[in-house]
Amino acid sequence: MARHEEVREDLIREAVALPDRVELSVVGFDQPITIGFRPNSAMSIFVGQDPVYHYDPDGRLRRAFVGGLLYRSQHVTLAMLQRERTETQTLLLRTDLGDAELAMFRETMHDLLNLLHQKLTASEYETLRCVPESAEHISRILAALDTVRLADPWLSPAIRSRN
Repeated sequence: MARHEEVREDLIREAVALPDRVELSVVGFDQPITIGFRPNSAMSIFVGQDPVYHYDPDGRLRRAFVGGLLYRSQHVTLAMLQRERTETQTLLLRTDLGDAELAMFRETMHDLLNLLHQKLTASEYETLRCVPESAEHISRILAALDTVRLADPWLSPAIRSRN
């Protein structure tokens, strides 16, 4: 594992795991938003570098990067993963969110998704770049946002940690 994460400045060029992706300038957001889809239709949303949300094909949250912290679905809660570095190793410290923290996380995420949906529906955006160039991304994004907002349960099955 690298000692320092690199800032990913060009998701349109580098996010090859998302073969369908678009970079948007959206009214009400200070940073460009990149939204992409994996081959299995799982959506990822990048609001600049933070926050980032990754969903499964059923619209359930799988992973997130918010406020400089990593989150991983545990099906009934989120595990907050915090890196602690020493001179010789990097530790990943896990804390499961309590009910109040989980509710706040979900509300904040849904507020962002609702605003994004509203702005896209009202055509208050500009497409900056997209891959492939000929794709109609907005209708697919709106449908995926509806799926995410209605997902129940809203968290994906637990992501198994690597041994």
